[in-house]
Amino acid sequence: MRFTKLHALGNDFLVVGPGEESETAAAGELARRICDRHTGVGGDGLIFLSAEAVEPARAAFRIFNADGSEAEISGNGLRCAAAFLASSGIIASPKVLFRTAAGERLSEILSSKGALFEVRIGLGVPRLTSKDIPFDDGQAHNRIVDYPLSIIRRSFPVTCLSMGNPHCSLFLDAFPSHSEWRGLGSEIETHPFFPRRTNVEFVRVHSRDEIEVLFWERGVGETLASGTGSAAAAAASIIKGLVNRAVTVRTARGSLKVEWPEGGEILQTGPAEVVFSGDYPAV
Repeated sequence: MRFTKLHALGNDFLVVGPGEESETAAAGELARRICDRHTGVGGDGLIFLSAEAVEPARAAFRIFNADGSEAEISGNGLRCAAAFLASSGIIASPKVLFRTAAGERLSEILSSKGALFEVRIGLGVPRLTSKDIPFDDGQAHNRIVDYPLSIIRRSFPVTCLSMGNPHCSLFLDAFPSHSEWRGLGSEIETHPFFPRRTNVEFVRVHSRDEIEVLFWERGVGETLASGTGSAAAAAASIIKGLVNRAVTVRTARGSLKVEWPEGGEILQTGPAEVVFSGDYPAV
């Protein structure tokens, strides 16, 4: 099986192109093996792409987390997928409409220099009700804003929403120690109020135009960046009235831009880079 490794601000993916698809039943196990950083290639996720049309350019997108679970969508994964299709020449158009489990998402290559691509993607409109996230404490909520979530004998105000996948944001004046926020991330991911588990963002607001985020991803753990996580953190900040509708999101390895125009969908612009290609046994 031929694969290409790409990363978006350190959030790395192994992309398998058209004609290299694995059997669906074995895809989760394959993801666990190939994403293992000690005995496999190493990555936060495994992406399968199928080109469906060239004009207009369309492709099917499936993503499996490092633990083998299938995710609905990945913002950084979509940017990497767009960069892969462009770099490999499979689709020449700078715009590609991806079909994901969370719906259709449009990507556009804005610029490229060698293996580095700047990509803008549409991530849809955040869904805010407890049913859509999903979040289940036994009650129906139109929004989950500053909800007192009990974790490890403490209560933390959290703001939750869906970007096609579930997200939970904690707003902090200062980030806790590395071990503490990793522990919190793990506890929140598997909290019983999240029936499909959740991604977790730890957010510091620096100004009306900039936030900084640490990421704990469902099915992966700590990651250096997250596309939908950055979008969710920005959207939560906007909902809480803390920032403007266009913000820079700082991650451990760099920044990306998130915009949420009034009445529109979230747009995200950031880098994706091709690292290398190789072969891996699919069975």
